[in-house]
Amino acid sequence: MRDASPARNAPMTDEHPTGGRPEGSPGHLLIVEARFYREISDMLLEGARRALQQAGATFDRIEVPGALEVPAAIGMALETGLY
Repeated sequence: MRDASPARNAPMTDEHPTGGRPEGSPGHLLIVEARFYREISDMLLEGARRALQQAGATFDRIEVPGALEVPAAIGMALETGLY
């Protein structure tokens, strides 16, 4: 069993229930894409990009070969403490 990342297990305070990000501030998200159907993926990405930009949020995007790799990619991203 791996040690959990300190960023994921940091206690939330009463001041910032969102884990350190002031409530109401735009977030930084990760979009993980498994692009099996390119046309559908393109439309989904464009919709997500527009919604995030309208909300003032920033994002990073990564592509994985298939749906089975999505959970591993998310796990690795969480370990960085950036998401």
